[in-house]
Amino acid sequence: MTPAAPEPEPAPEPEPVAESPAGLVARAEAAVLLSGTDPRVALAEARAVLAETAGEPCAEAVSIALRASALATRELGDLALAEERLLQAITAGEGWPRRVAQARMSLVTVRAQLGDPEGGLRLADLAERDLAGGDLARLGVQRSVALILLGRHGEAVRHCDDAVESLGGDPKFQAGGLLNRGLARTFLEEYGAAEADLSACAALARQAGLDHVAMLAEGNLPFVAARRGDIPASFERYQAAESALFGYPERLAAMRTDYAEALLAARLPGEARAVVEQAVPDLEAAGAHAALPEARLLLARAELLTGDGHRAAMTAETALAELRRQGRAAWAPLAAEVVLRARVLQEEPGHELLADLLACAGRLAGSGWAGASCALRLTAADLACRLGDLGTARDQLDLLAGSPSTALIGQHARAMRLHLDGDVDGALEAAAAGLDAVATPVRDGESAEPAMRAHAARPAEDLAAFGLRTALGRGDPWTVLTWAERWRAIVRGAPPPAAFVRHPAPDGTLVELVRDGDDLWGIAVGSRGCALHPLGSYTAAAEATVRIRYGLRRRNLRDAEAAEGLDHELDLLGRRLLGPIEPLGNSVLVVPTGSLCTLPWPLLPVLRGRAVSVAAEGASWFARVRPQGTPEPYGPPVVVALAGPGLAHAGPEADMVVRTHPGAERAAGTRAGMLTALEGADVLHVAAHGMFSPRSPMLSRITLDDGPLMAYELRRLRAVPRLVILSACDAGMAHAPVDGAVLGLAGAFLDRGAACVVAGVAPVRDDEAAVLMTVFHAFLADGRAPAEALAAAAAKTGVGGFVCFGAGDEPVGGRVTTRRSGVT
Repeated sequence: MTPAAPEPEPAPEPEPVAESPAGLVARAEAAVLLSGTDPRVALAEARAVLAETAGEPCAEAVSIALRASALATRELGDLALAEERLLQAITAGEGWPRRVAQARMSLVTVRAQLGDPEGGLRLADLAERDLAGGDLARLGVQRSVALILLGRHGEAVRHCDDAVESLGGDPKFQAGGLLNRGLARTFLEEYGAAEADLSACAALARQAGLDHVAMLAEGNLPFVAARRGDIPASFERYQAAESALFGYPERLAAMRTDYAEALLAARLPGEARAVVEQAVPDLEAAGAHAALPEARLLLARAELLTGDGHRAAMTAETALAELRRQGRAAWAPLAAEVVLRARVLQEEPGHELLADLLACAGRLAGSGWAGASCALRLTAADLACRLGDLGTARDQLDLLAGSPSTALIGQHARAMRLHLDGDVDGALEAAAAGLDAVATPVRDGESAEPAMRAHAARPAEDLAAFGLRTALGRGDPWTVLTWAERWRAIVRGAPPPAAFVRHPAPDGTLVELVRDGDDLWGIAVGSRGCALHPLGSYTAAAEATVRIRYGLRRRNLRDAEAAEGLDHELDLLGRRLLGPIEPLGNSVLVVPTGSLCTLPWPLLPVLRGRAVSVAAEGASWFARVRPQGTPEPYGPPVVVALAGPGLAHAGPEADMVVRTHPGAERAAGTRAGMLTALEGADVLHVAAHGMFSPRSPMLSRITLDDGPLMAYELRRLRAVPRLVILSACDAGMAHAPVDGAVLGLAGAFLDRGAACVVAGVAPVRDDEAAVLMTVFHAFLADGRAPAEALAAAAAKTGVGGFVCFGAGDEPVGGRVTTRRSGVT
């Protein structure tokens, strides 16, 4: 959040008798106006005026010049020096009440952003005595900055309303009013009105030549997008905002803080933590004391979500102390909540902790954070259950079940209450109703992007975990599968599936993995029905996946010792995860959980030679059951290949694809060529470097001749090929912030409608990848499904590290209505 603090254009004062002082006043006023557009030039002019007044004193000019210097210094990011200059302007302007009032008006925002918003409001009250007309409306814009920091967003909107309505002849302050009103409306969750205000501000500011104000408005649009959950849209806007804010370190740090909030919303706490860790030192250096505790609070939440409870508690305690010093009582309970959640993570359950949780929940409610209060009461109820204090648990659950504030938490409380009373079926029904309430807005929302869906699903995560844990307690595999798929559907934005009990299964085997804490479970569905198997520790499996990926990388670098250790790790993990599930069919769909989505599943000995696919959900596997005798509506596919730069085998590999498939075409290895191919082909082979960005999967990219194609750009596509092959290494790497929402290049293609993506999850030598792809395409052209073709090619060439994501068991072909690609 970066509020605006535009400066008023001073109304003409009666000219002093002496011409020289009048000229100095005029030059100082010009410096004030210039401070927002060219602060360095304004600073130089203010210094020149001050130098000239040293020999011929002019109190009015000195006061104005000091204010101009302060405003320029503020634009350059030094809040402390800006405050010093404004205090000097107030002292120098003695005898000129309006100039003193203007300096105080400028100091309102600076004082607020230095961490004293209450002090800023007191200054506004002092300034108001000597201001009139339009100046009062301008003062309202300055007041709104302090009000926003204090969480008094409705008051901020009312003050900005006056400025927007009455300052039509003052584009600077009218734009500032629109900007700050947009921010206040964002906190009030009036997102459409907020975007309209910010867009109007940007247009007005650009038209008036106020590029710095337009920059602030455009830099805050991603903040709105992040708050409303439209994370992919915010990625593009953040990239543009970061470039625009270069040279403004304090505002760049504030923008990075907002970006970190977006990453947290996308369930990427590790990435959010890395970004906000960059922002905090810059805010400290700029003296941005008001923004610091908010940034620290965000960092504490990220640390908590990454499991670092000790660091989270320390960071949140620092933020809490800063908020208290700044008199921001409304925000303090939010920091105290993180401290308490860190204690829940680290401490043994105790009655003292329970009492502290309930006290903080009361303070949150009293400060207007009703949702956070209810969520903490739910945590307290769960803790009370673990302590055996069922009376307190029932009291809190009854209170939440009757609360109108959050329907989801109410349903969660009802489900827990029923479970306490021994009604397991009723508890699952109440939990399902709660998930349905979350699914509806996701289905009806404006965006269907995976990261946004993760944000929309976030409030349901605890409820989904409760439902899954309750289903596991019952031990019925179909119920567990139903709950696992319900959660994944919520994340994808799809309607939660009906119960899978006695659901007909297609040929092959579905293996779906789920977690309850560190307990890993496998659900196996095949022709023999459905079975549930305990698979041990998730953490152990995740750590083995890391070792396997490292060993595979070393083996591909011709490290024989690493290869020997790799075979042992693969055999051990394969027996741990799939040994209890055998026998397996020839076709296997694996639905992993967490970091197991990065495991090269086809290399597990028990799966070698089988047609293995890896997917984010299993419901579509059931949907592929078709009445016997119904023909697939496939025709000859349109096959397109393209080659990117920096790969010696890319060009020959693309030519091989064209030779292998009749009528295949080769596209230009440019962004335009690939975008055209993506919307025109049924099968697209990309022989280009792919880079997975673990810090921000939406910034994963494919390198092309004229620059990278980013994962977030794929959301613009109207259609994508049924099969996409990314033959360069690591292009299939992904990160699963929530099960069902696998991000990265492969996930982006699948989310836009691709049936299958074949991609590498580990480095493979370019020459070996070309050999594998030659055999793979020969099998593909012969009519084999992608997963079967990949398994056969890997067996024939001995090259591993590629995975078939999505519906790899489906035949590849063009629909009867296939459109030609028209690529060149």
